[in-house]
Amino acid sequence: MAERRSGAMKPRRASRGDPPARPSLRLVPSDRRPGAIEGARLARVDLALLFSSAGFLTAVGLVMVLSAGSVSAAQGYGGNSFWYFERQVLYAVVGVVVAVLLARLPPRRWKMLGFPLLGVAAVLMTIAAHPTSGTAFYGASRWIDLGPVTLQPSELAKLGLVATTATILSNKWGKLHDLGQLLIPLAPIVVVVATLGLLQRDLGTTMILCATVFVLLFIAGVRLRYLFVGGAIGAVGVGYLIFGEAYRRTRFFESWLDPWADPKKSGYQLIQGLIAIGSGGWFGTGLGTSRAKWDFLPNAHSDFIFAVIGEELGLLGALVVLIAFGVLVWAGVRIAIHAHDTFERLLAAGVIAWISVQAVINLGAVTGLLPITGVPLPLVSFGGSALVVTLAGIGVLASVARSNGGGLRRRRSGKAAR
Repeated sequence: MAERRSGAMKPRRASRGDPPARPSLRLVPSDRRPGAIEGARLARVDLALLFSSAGFLTAVGLVMVLSAGSVSAAQGYGGNSFWYFERQVLYAVVGVVVAVLLARLPPRRWKMLGFPLLGVAAVLMTIAAHPTSGTAFYGASRWIDLGPVTLQPSELAKLGLVATTATILSNKWGKLHDLGQLLIPLAPIVVVVATLGLLQRDLGTTMILCATVFVLLFIAGVRLRYLFVGGAIGAVGVGYLIFGEAYRRTRFFESWLDPWADPKKSGYQLIQGLIAIGSGGWFGTGLGTSRAKWDFLPNAHSDFIFAVIGEELGLLGALVVLIAFGVLVWAGVRIAIHAHDTFERLLAAGVIAWISVQAVINLGAVTGLLPITGVPLPLVSFGGSALVVTLAGIGVLASVARSNGGGLRRRRSGKAAR
């Protein structure tokens, strides 16, 4: 009896009839979880890291959009070199307001909001993909022209898919070892959203959506053999999509693997981006003094803005931006680790996975490590839908962090009352 009370009794060996063990997402062991005061302190640190890094990157984005986009804005909008900057400031204000509102929204609400948001995004993606209703640029039909603004529905799909996936995985928690439970309804949802992305000829965003779901499955503890098979199928699918379209083959072989084979056409953008980065040296040519933005580097204010950062601010300035992204990712991981609820943990992990994957794809394309996919750099590149939705994701992370501190205090006070 003494052994039973002290907990020294040996655990019962599992028999054949026992159900399989539940997958574990306990990133912080229960005996090491912080108390109320420590939890509130950790939440404040997480919020400080999150807001400082996101705010810094947004500010850098505004400055660099003004610098990199001034020439093309003056040429395309009646001599107004501030056109891109003014729009980006407006988008940033809207995004900050959305982030503040979502930071005060209980994260559990996303269990009810995820499906409707993804449904609305899917309908809008269908409209954008249609040649008569969508707006096409560079062969891709990703946008809906609403007059003064242009909406990119696939950005909404990122947040909607993260919330939906987190909801499904948390609802099926303990059944993820069952392949049928794992695939239904998650697999059809991902297939539909990915198909809509491909219909828009937007392989980059489609890869971000699928990679984010893959990361969430890994974090949730899905069996590695399932992930291996799914990853292999995904790799075969990406290969088919690349080699099945002439313009993707060109991007892969000539624009990426050998841009100097056609330096004036298919390889032009990557070469100019690398020249811009190399021209910056250690300390850069100076803010506003980029030569690449003078009609040499296409999309200097959007997809290739990091090349202008490297040119004007040099290697040191580029490293500061990379460190800021590292702090942002670290803050998101900390928030997910400190979450005391499975759904909230998956929600935070999904948001930071989406932002991280997108940043890696963009930076890889600009530096020549990955093929060019037309994906913007989160919080930095010009783009209204991308900036607003990414800041909304920051707000969701902040709501989880606030729930971590408040939830721990409520839990501690409830124990004290008992």
